[in-house]
Amino acid sequence: MATSSWIDEDTPEALRTTKSLVDGSTYHLVMSDEFNVPDRTFTDGHDPTWTALDKSDDDYSASGGGSLHFYNSSMVSTTPDGMLTIQSILEDTSWTHLDLVKKEQVTKTTHFKSGMIQSWNKFCFTGGIIEVDVILPGEPDIGGLWPAMWLLGNLGRATYEASTNNLWPWSYDKCDRKKQDSQSISACNKANHFGLNKEQGRGATAGDSGGALPATEPPIMLPYADLTLQVAPGIAENRPQSGSQPV
Repeated sequence: MATSSWIDEDTPEALRTTKSLVDGSTYHLVMSDEFNVPDRTFTDGHDPTWTALDKSDDDYSASGGGSLHFYNSSMVSTTPDGMLTIQSILEDTSWTHLDLVKKEQVTKTTHFKSGMIQSWNKFCFTGGIIEVDVILPGEPDIGGLWPAMWLLGNLGRATYEASTNNLWPWSYDKCDRKKQDSQSISACNKANHFGLNKEQGRGATAGDSGGALPATEPPIMLPYADLTLQVAPGIAENRPQSGSQPV
């Protein structure tokens, strides 16, 4: 009888359980990917678990600076020796898109290509432990790269900003009229569409399970890991400043 599983058959049995560092309880593996099959491709529709993006990264900061790359699925593959590889290369990409401020079609060009894979709307989970084995690129004292592995609630999709507006990074299930307009799926709503429960707050929180930043900004002498939990509404008095430890 045929069976299906999210667990890679090549994951060793010894790695299919782990113990919590908090309370010592045992967790059982529900999903794994060893990426040990060479020449896998992740273009949309090619893989049952992952999708590599073919789009711009329209993530702009408050100061107006955005990403310098274009995501191309050809930048993501598996190597003959069994590793997932995401490349970043110097190559121009031009495309036309609607400028929502100018209300007109504009042409934009980026000078770098890179890759991102997502399990969005393919594999989701509500809690547990995530483990990754990764080699990060770049030099520790040269800026420009921000490699990262992170989680995002499935109601939003990373780089698709219309899907995350007023959803990311909300994690709030109380009715607060002052915050209702800022949270699309609010506990104040008498009707939440698309089959969602009324009077139940929902959102798309995010957590960085691993990211690396070079020692350029802030100047703290050594490169550092970026491990964050992003939730809203924020608590101003407990918010650490960049480069500082949480209170």
